[in-house]
Amino acid sequence: MGRILALVAVPFVVLIAATLLAIALVRFVGDWRLGIDPFTPTLQRPRLPLAELAARGVVTDALRQGLMALLVVALAAWACRSAGPGAVWARLGFAAPAIPRASTRRLLWLLPLWPLIHIAWVTATAAALQVNFAQGVRISPFLSPSMVALWFAFVVLLAPIAEELLLRGEVYARASRFLGPAATIVTTALIFCLAHIGLEPAPRNANAFHALARPLTLLPLALTLGWLRWRTGRLWPCMLLHAWSNLALVVYQIGPGLR
Repeated sequence: MGRILALVAVPFVVLIAATLLAIALVRFVGDWRLGIDPFTPTLQRPRLPLAELAARGVVTDALRQGLMALLVVALAAWACRSAGPGAVWARLGFAAPAIPRASTRRLLWLLPLWPLIHIAWVTATAAALQVNFAQGVRISPFLSPSMVALWFAFVVLLAPIAEELLLRGEVYARASRFLGPAATIVTTALIFCLAHIGLEPAPRNANAFHALARPLTLLPLALTLGWLRWRTGRLWPCMLLHAWSNLALVVYQIGPGLR
C-alpha cells in the first residue's frame, strides 16, 4: 500500500511543483516587464489587459511542461545515482530494452487509425455525458499570433513530451518494479486521467459529470500509451502517438470555429 501511495503521490507532487514554479516565474517576469511590483497586494494591483492575461496563461502552461520535464529527469537521475552511465535514459525508456520487444515500425499502422478512434470516443463520451467537449472550441481572440503558435506548441509538443516523461517514463519505471505489465499499464493510465480532472469552475448549466468528462475521454489514449510503452520498451512511440492524438483532436475541435 505504501508503494502505491508513493506511486500516486510522485506525479502529483511533480505537477504541483512545476505549476507553482511556472506561475511564480511568469508573474515575476511579467510584472517586472510592466514595471509592477510583484509583491503588491492583490487588491492594490492594477488591472492587466486581457491580452496580457491570456498571454500569461499560455506561457504558464508551456513553462509548466518544461519544468515538469526537468523535474522528471532530475528524479530519474536521483534514482539512478548509484547505477552506471546510461541508466537514466534506460529508466525513462530512451535506450533500447535489454530484452527485445516488438518492432516500432510495425506499430506505425496505429497512426492513421488513431484519430478516427480517438475522435469517435471523445464525441460519443461527450454526447453520453451531455457535455460540450467535442466541437465548437475557439482560441482566445486576445492571443497574439506568437502566443497562438506557443499554444499549439504546448498542446502538440510540450505537453506530450513532458507528460510521457512523467507517466510512461518515471512513473512506469517505478510501477513496473512491483507490478505486472497489465497492472502497470492500468495504474499509469488512471493516474494520467486523474491528473486531467478539470479544476476550473463548471458552467452554470453543467451536469454532475462535467469534471469527469475529460478524464473519461482520455482513458483509451492512456491505456494505449501504456500498452505501447510495454510492447516496444521505448518511450518515443508514446510521445509520437500522444502528439498525433492531440493534433488531430485540436484540429477537430477548433476547425469549425476557423470557417
